[in-house]
Formats: sequence, structure tokens, C-alpha cells
Amino acid sequence: MVANSSSVVREFQEYLEVERGLSPNSIFSYISDLHKFEKFVLKSKQNIISVGINEIQGFLREESERKLSNRSKARIVAALRQFYNYLENQELIETNPMDNVESPKIERHLPDYLSKDEIQSLFSVFDQSNVLEFRDLTMFELLYSTGLRITEACSLKTTDIDTVNMLLTVKGKGGRERLVPLGEIALDYLGKYIKNFRNIIKGRQETDFLFISRKGGSINRKSAWRLLKRYIIRAGIKKNITPHTLRHSFATHLLQNNADLRSVQELLGHIDISTTQIYTHLLTSELKASHKKYHPRH
Repeated sequence: MVANSSSVVREFQEYLEVERGLSPNSIFSYISDLHKFEKFVLKSKQNIISVGINEIQGFLREESERKLSNRSKARIVAALRQFYNYLENQELIETNPMDNVESPKIERHLPDYLSKDEIQSLFSVFDQSNVLEFRDLTMFELLYSTGLRITEACSLKTTDIDTVNMLLTVKGKGGRERLVPLGEIALDYLGKYIKNFRNIIKGRQETDFLFISRKGGSINRKSAWRLLKRYIIRAGIKKNITPHTLRHSFATHLLQNNADLRSVQELLGHIDISTTQIYTHLLTSELKASHKKYHPRH
């Protein structure tokens, strides 16, 4: 049975907003491109979930005839690629029609991240005597300490924590499990949260989820995004921050401290190291900026 395309597009939009951390303008553009593609395939009475590469190429040819810039073409390809990767990860399709589609070459976007000083500012604004704020502090410290995706953190169970070996068992994309080391600060917060606060929030509800809402269920990624926005404002940080930014900050700070790229790849759960290499581009940009600012012959 083919899934309802409208509901899947709505879920994909939430994924872009909360987990990928794209800007509102980028999300609007991606969803507009998807709706445009949906109209294209409806002409032949097809569903965007079940199309193949022929329909993709036909749509891209039609769009190319509009004399679009390489950046606009790349955005359309990126929107379709993100969408079909999402469907593949959700196991809604068996074959990804974007696998053999190439993107026009443009300058790669570098992810935003928090500086070490901004991290310190963020984690100083939580009221640790407040039950819910201590839960939030623990959750966001865990994201920064481990580089987890927010969906991975929301899915954690109390049994996933190995306090003796300071490890987390994380179920990532496609159901792949990986072991992630826990930092001492995150482990300390986790211990206090589980011992002193989690049962207060849980009340009489029965749940194994680690981070729970006042209703007793797991915190969802959209709630986590809203909560983080509150603390970012309180900390006076002006950047457009999402939970995914803490993952970017984790990777960037590791590489700034000379961590091995392969190790960072494993910690992030990236299948392809080229995905991790975006952070080396980020560091290269920083080095170039420093050279330009401080060298007399820049």
C-alpha cells in the first residue's frame, strides 16, 4: 500500500525543521519544489512516493528549460534528494530514484555551530533546582557531549546507558546501532537526573524512555527544538540554533582539538566519510579567515 503523499510531505517538513535544522526560507523552498514535482507527476496520474528515475529526469529537464541558475537547479536536486533519502530511511521506498542523479557544482554550505564560549553561556542559564530545566540541561548536554541527533536522544531508554563503561547504545538511521562514549559532565547530569528528577516528572506513568514529558511519554524532537530556543534567547545568543547545531558544535570542536576524522565519522554515525568532511571545510574557512585577518601579506 502506497503511503499518503501529503502526510509524508508534512512529516518531511517537520524533519527538515527540527532534525536537519534548515532555515525557514530553505524549508519553504524545498517544500515548494516538492509540491511542484508533485504536480508534474500527477499529470501522468502517479504518486511522488512511487516514481522512478525517468520521472525525476523528466521533471529536471522541464525545470532546466526555465533557464535557472546552477544554485536553483542544485536546490531542486537537493530537495528531491533529501526527500527520497528520508523516505528510504523511513523504509517507505525500497529503491531511491535519486541514487544516480548528479547535482550541479556550487559552493557547499557550511553548517553553523556554537563557539566554545557560546556553549559555556548556554549551559550557564539553566536553573538546576527546577525539575524540568534540569531535564533539559541533561538532554542538551548529552547532545553536545555525544553528537547525537535529536531523534536518537528522544528515543533513548534508561537501559541504553552503561554507567560503568561510560557508553551509550544508540539506534541511528536505518536501525543501525552504535556505541558512543559519554563525557564525565554528561554522565554526572544523567546520574542526578535519573536519581532525583526523572521519577518526579514520570509520576505514576510507566515508561522506559530516558527523557520524558510531563505527560509521561517521550519528549519529541519538536518540543526539544522549542525548549532549546527558550534557553538560547535567555543566553543572549543571536544565531539561528536548533538541536542539530549542538551536533555540529560537537564535531567541530573535536576536529579543532585534532580528533581523527574517521573517529568523528564513527561517533556521528555517518556511513560515508564525505558527510563528515564538511567539518574540515569549516575549519579550513576559519584558517583562511585568520590568515587574512592577521598575516601582513594576505
